Amino acid sequence: MDVLLKKNVDNLGDKDELVSVKPGYGRNFLIPQGMAILATESVKKMHAETLRQRSHKAEKIKAEAEATAKKLEGAKIQVKAKVGENGKIFGSVSNVQLVESINAAGFDIERRKIKLIGDAIKNVGTYQASVQVHKEISITIDFDVVEG
Repeated sequence: MDVLLKKNVDNLGDKDELVSVKPGYGRNFLIPQGMAILATESVKKMHAETLRQRSHKAEKIKAEAEATAKKLEGAKIQVKAKVGENGKIFGSVSNVQLVESINAAGFDIERRKIKLIGDAIKNVGTYQASVQVHKEISITIDFDVVEG
């Protein structure tokens, strides 16, 4: 029996995937729980059209993400922090402050998409972070921590 999954199902497949299952499992569990629908010919045609449209949109989104990544690599990002003697920062710089600086520079990046590279940032200087712009595009950016 072929079914179209409406939700991610562990050990079976992801959403919008056509899978073959035993008839009892499909009729008695997947379909009543709202996890799948029966894959008739019309459902398969609609699914193919939906995938075609999604792939077009996904290509457009990926192209925009690549453009953003190129701009972000060339951008000069400065994170301002309160500094004491000897260039030591009060506390440390986290990805929250980095996101605020990136967004102030005109980019729209989520906090959870940024990972600082290396140890905790407790001094003034130049550091690196990994930014995931798209699920397939990840870049490394340099940023400066300055007194502010």
